[in-house]
Amino acid sequence: MEPDLFTAAAEDRQEKDPAASPLAVRMRPRTLDEVVGQGHLLRPGSPLRRLVGQGGSGPAGPSSVILWGPPGTGKTTLAHVVSKATDKRFVELSAITAGVKEVRSVIEGARRSSGAYGKDTVLFLDEIHRFSKAQQDSLLPAVENRWVTLIAATTENPYFSVISPLLSRSLLLTLEPLTEEDVRGLLRRAVAGERGLGGSLSLPADTEAHLLRIAGGDARRALTALEAGAGAALDRGEPEIRLETLEQAVDRAAVAYDRDGDQHYDVASALIKSIRGSDVDAALHYLARMIEAGEDPRFIARRLMISAGEDIGMADPSALQTAVAAAQAVALIGYPEARILLGQATVALALAPKSNAAYLAIDAALADVRAGLAGPVPPHLRDAHYGGAGKLGHGQGYRYPHDLPGGIAAQQYAPDAVHGKRYYHPTRHGAEARYAEVVERVRERLTGEPPAG
Repeated sequence: MEPDLFTAAAEDRQEKDPAASPLAVRMRPRTLDEVVGQGHLLRPGSPLRRLVGQGGSGPAGPSSVILWGPPGTGKTTLAHVVSKATDKRFVELSAITAGVKEVRSVIEGARRSSGAYGKDTVLFLDEIHRFSKAQQDSLLPAVENRWVTLIAATTENPYFSVISPLLSRSLLLTLEPLTEEDVRGLLRRAVAGERGLGGSLSLPADTEAHLLRIAGGDARRALTALEAGAGAALDRGEPEIRLETLEQAVDRAAVAYDRDGDQHYDVASALIKSIRGSDVDAALHYLARMIEAGEDPRFIARRLMISAGEDIGMADPSALQTAVAAAQAVALIGYPEARILLGQATVALALAPKSNAAYLAIDAALADVRAGLAGPVPPHLRDAHYGGAGKLGHGQGYRYPHDLPGGIAAQQYAPDAVHGKRYYHPTRHGAEARYAEVVERVRERLTGEPPAG
């Protein structure tokens, strides 16, 4: 909605009385230079710089943009910075409450403002992914004709949640999760700055570390937790925000977990060994500890993919597919929803039948290669497609399996140095039992010997 007298009065009160608004609101940047992180979007000449009037006039005016990123990375903050810095008319809508009627009203107002006063309009539309296709369609004429410059924010992948015509008329700007150092700097600024706590309390290192774990890269969550801890400390007359005070204020215990130390590796190791041991409950416990400590979900997903190949293998070939799908999904959505996908993958892997036969097989083959057991490729397997290959004997005597019954040709495939070696020793666990029977029959056919029995 457009600013009115009541909105202006509320904003004026917040300026004069900081305590009237939450800490996260008070610490909201007022200029692009105060924005934490997202340096790749704030370079000179970038679309956001142009939107606030730095080179945004003339025939090459600023483009509409779609801001895509996890919660707490600054999408709404960037829009508010633009609203304060630009000399353009700024209108804000939320896709949760607005509909086509409100969008058309804004567009009509934009056309009147442009025609009567020569003043352009910036429309900030939060959570655009909640708009239906018809609602998004209503934006197209205004964006295409530049009656409005659209800033749309979404936490969902816009390639799935925003219609293609609107995507093609806008620039897609991807916000990265804030780093730990980004959030640390913001917390320290909030503790010391006049708009924050004004230095009334100190923040011990262990409390700061717990705040960073709670935040998980979300600036708003970090500041909200800091404010809760600060309020509790002030009520008790304490000069600092102690870890115990913060824990009670946010009802979230500090997890003894150092992402750069032994706990990082110990808990990750315990997770994998619990999956290997098929103890689903222990595996979920260690997964929860990693999540609660703010461990990078991509790290957890990588460990699960390795576990699927190392400990489950051919006993359940779909386990790797499950782990890979979880890793891809986690990379797209991040926390907090990533916990669901990681939990599902952990349960699937822990309860799957286990086999390390494929893992042992490749390591055994590598050991022979490293020991020098390689040798030349048998002549009948060598490439015979280039001129002169026939004169060298390449490909001569090769038997084409598809021309033979069962599609298996009895001929030598391995070099002489390892001919007859058996690297893969399948178990009888899960789906691998079927492969064990198959590999036995195939090996007999390859040697030309009749099947046993």
